Amino acid sequence: MRILYAASEALPFAASGGLADVAGSLPKALCAAGHETCVVMPYYVNTLKPEQKEKMIYITNFTVPVGWRNQYCGLFSQQIDGVTYFFIDNEQYFKRDNGLYGYYDDAERYVFFSRAVLEMLKYIQFRPQIINSNDWQCALIPVYYNLFYKNTWGYEGIKNVFTIHNIGYQGQYGLDLVKEVVGIPPQNVNIIEYDGDINFMKGAIEVADKVTTVSPTYATEILDPWFGHGLDRILSTKQYKTCGFLNGIDIDLYNPQTDPNIAANFNTRSLKGKAACKSAIFEEFGMPEYGIPLLVMISRFADHKGFDLVKAVFDEIIATDMQVVILGSGEKHYEDFFQDMHYRYPDKVGFYRGYNPQLAKRLYAGADMFLMPSKSEPCGLAQMIAARYGTVPIVRATGGLKDSIIDAGDNGIGFTFQSYNAHDMLYAVQRAKAMYDNKAEWKKLAVRAMKADFSWEASAKLYIGLYKELCGE
Repeated sequence: MRILYAASEALPFAASGGLADVAGSLPKALCAAGHETCVVMPYYVNTLKPEQKEKMIYITNFTVPVGWRNQYCGLFSQQIDGVTYFFIDNEQYFKRDNGLYGYYDDAERYVFFSRAVLEMLKYIQFRPQIINSNDWQCALIPVYYNLFYKNTWGYEGIKNVFTIHNIGYQGQYGLDLVKEVVGIPPQNVNIIEYDGDINFMKGAIEVADKVTTVSPTYATEILDPWFGHGLDRILSTKQYKTCGFLNGIDIDLYNPQTDPNIAANFNTRSLKGKAACKSAIFEEFGMPEYGIPLLVMISRFADHKGFDLVKAVFDEIIATDMQVVILGSGEKHYEDFFQDMHYRYPDKVGFYRGYNPQLAKRLYAGADMFLMPSKSEPCGLAQMIAARYGTVPIVRATGGLKDSIIDAGDNGIGFTFQSYNAHDMLYAVQRAKAMYDNKAEWKKLAVRAMKADFSWEASAKLYIGLYKELCGE
């Protein structure tokens, strides 16, 4: 099959979250399964390394309609692991200094990108059978295809799949943008109109041939107003074309046996290296090693990540007799709280404000437990990465956390709790500590976690099955 994967970010070129991991891994798995797969993303000039820029191959340039005007678009490509990456270039839109998103003109930037993806097909020797668009930044691709391209020579028969990674971000703007930026005829505005605004994601849900989410449980949860962020009403009418496939992780990138970023390598046959990784963390954070469990959290500091629960019972977690290291940034009151906890418990609590991917790997490798108590979690990759390194996940059973982590009481690989309640979370932590004190059982649990199959191979098969079904194969 011929698949075009459209995303606003993808590793190793640009990343702000889990979408980049998926866009960097799933196409590679599809390619390994024998399917011609390309990725298209914006050319974020300031995020690329010099060596990545040097390898760019210039293809051509053309113009892209944006509202009432035409904008320049350059097209570049590069190949990695059998996957061809196409880059949509316009420095006015994509040469920014402060991250990928959050600018006043984000709507216009991704209107341009979505339209450019379809215009690009006129200039490359690749005719996709499937375009898989991801999240609100790419949500207008299926809309524009249905309005302007599907009956055009060379575009016939393309099937559109739209994947929701986080329904909380929808591309919602005022109706005044329709004429000025979006460029949809007045008689078709109803496709993207929702609750008195325009909503990019609603448009994709309306017209895509299939809608997928990043875990089976999340596909069900977003039909509930609690999780649906207002789109539950439209999704409830589109259940016939909605499904969820659990994401995977790149098991080569996250491999404790070969990872060059950790203090010592280890595998399921011998965990000696993991003990060395744990000691290295204490040395790095200037903390004594007491021989008690090391629990880590690696996350953005936001309410939906469950930090209000952690804040409510943090003293009790420390009293459970464990040490804690937190890596992250976000809402200032959480940053200040963890800094205060470090000052209060200097020998028990380590804190790194910000995000450091190499340090994250060292924490995954050296910790005993990984806490992820999310209020909602479409899929989550961190719990899978932790398990890969033998660090036992403690998670709330929601979304992809529920689909990926089975409780140790049911011969699973972690500890789960159901209700969004601080003391239910604390009890899960205490259960983990009780098992940790039984060294033989804990080792079995850590090895079981390492052996869990979170590779992209299984998920890729599900996507391929969906693509083939759409194409009648």
